[in-house]
Amino acid sequence: MKNRRKFLFSLVAGIVALGVVAGSALADELFGVLTKVDIAGKKVTVVEKDTDKEVVVTITDATEYVTKKGSTKIDLEKIEKNIEKAKEKGAKGIPVKVEHEKGVASKISPAFKKKEASPNP
Repeated sequence: MKNRRKFLFSLVAGIVALGVVAGSALADELFGVLTKVDIAGKKVTVVEKDTDKEVVVTITDATEYVTKKGSTKIDLEKIEKNIEKAKEKGAKGIPVKVEHEKGVASKISPAFKKKEASPNP
């Protein structure tokens, strides 16, 4: 009797764990350059990294902007200023990673370049 209970418990725990992992994997990731911000329409335009295709992503009140310092609610005006600064320096925009589901962003985080390791003398 105990063996059946343990087996059933293990089976249910495994199914729940699989559901949690699969649920978080449903969100799509988009790597590219943030080039435009539509503050009134709450949309951002991201040019995909490999295809150079423009993807418009909708921003909601729940969208988070994640940095090394932590996550905050997204401030589109601040991001628009950062894009302008990047364009003044010669870049297309801000490199980002966008987690979205059906075109609605849940998280946006800047994609930082990894520093190259300096060779040891």
